[in-house]
Amino acid sequence: MENRAEYYSIAQAADILGVTKETLRRWDENGTMVAQRVESNNYRVYHKSQLEFFENTQHMFKNAWDAEFVTKPNREYKLLELFAGAGGLAIGMERAGFESVLLNELDKHACNTLRKNRPDWNVVEGDISKISFTQYRDQIDILSGGFPCQSFSYAGKQLGFEDTRGTLFYEFARAVRETNPKVLLGENVRGLLNHDNGETLKTISNIIRDLGYTLVEPHVLKAMFYQVPQKRERLFLVGIRNDLADKVKFAWPSSYKRILTMRDALKKGELYPCDVPKSEGQTYPKRKAEILKMVPPGGYWRDLPDNIQREYMMKSYYLGGGKTGMARRLSWDEPSLTLTCAPAQKQTERCHPEETRPLTVREYARIQTFPDDWQFAGPVSAQYKQIGNAVPVNLAHAMGRALVRLLNQIDDHLKIQITTKKKRTSTKAVDEMPA
Repeated sequence: MENRAEYYSIAQAADILGVTKETLRRWDENGTMVAQRVESNNYRVYHKSQLEFFENTQHMFKNAWDAEFVTKPNREYKLLELFAGAGGLAIGMERAGFESVLLNELDKHACNTLRKNRPDWNVVEGDISKISFTQYRDQIDILSGGFPCQSFSYAGKQLGFEDTRGTLFYEFARAVRETNPKVLLGENVRGLLNHDNGETLKTISNIIRDLGYTLVEPHVLKAMFYQVPQKRERLFLVGIRNDLADKVKFAWPSSYKRILTMRDALKKGELYPCDVPKSEGQTYPKRKAEILKMVPPGGYWRDLPDNIQREYMMKSYYLGGGKTGMARRLSWDEPSLTLTCAPAQKQTERCHPEETRPLTVREYARIQTFPDDWQFAGPVSAQYKQIGNAVPVNLAHAMGRALVRLLNQIDDHLKIQITTKKKRTSTKAVDEMPA
């Protein structure tokens, strides 16, 4: 086989195309997309040329990552972040060239994490509804926040800003109204797209427009396309202030050149300069460990003997659905499944690829691409929660670079405006001079 870098395993191809491995096997059998066999072991692989015709893979093969990676800000842009958590988004934005002027977070352990790692950051702990942001009016370039997905109350009427009072999105929108940033960034779960049959996102979009912002079409970014060894998906909303929106054009970040795996996360390589450091972690009860020891890498409860399936699954054994997170062992050669707030929950198991134990705190952090020197505060359960809720750092960095490119356009436009205004003022002064 020629260049191995241009071939993808079934698992990798499934991840890239967003289909199951079973679907690829069916395509192979019916001739829709036939895999090639590796002579030495008869493994099935796909050449890059077989995948690049799919619309959702073309951005990956466009390969503009390296060119975009060197993006630099015209100046140090100011960022105000709400719902900051443990700092995943903040680290990525910092790397892109943003200066955080304020980070608000309710959780005390997350606030302690932020203070521990960045003593110079202005971390404001507490209920966002009790905080005024008016002192930052016209002082920040971006306001960002991963507001939780909440239902609004519908009574057959068009909801406006005041009608969403009592929700955390209302507080996000209030902060936008009080600060008047050039750009706003909202981040949420993919489920927001269809929440309440799309009505929640429709209301959010309408209010963003009512606040005076042009909303870029919301976009779901798959973290594994952005140098993150994890299958996490996040919905991003970008709004540009109306007085600037028609002068610039926002472009979503390009994908990394390949899909990173658990091996990239936990072993020395291009992502980290050393193997994952030792750290604290949860453990399994004796019987659960005995059962999970039988699960192969990449496998789950259906890979167990039938009698063990019945014992482990109990009533769930007879219910519908794949329940693919149960008794799930990760694979070295695939990205991690989306991390949850606890690695040993029965419904969303995240077992180490080789050892029969839950992932440790530092393993969790690496899958979210936190730097190894980023320390988490609080008990182990709180550390898992902080990491599981975070925006992956490398995804945030890629998004941050895209926003820097947008702000550079805005900055260039404003400089031209100022120069033009000065020229007009100068010309007017000359014209008004006495002959």
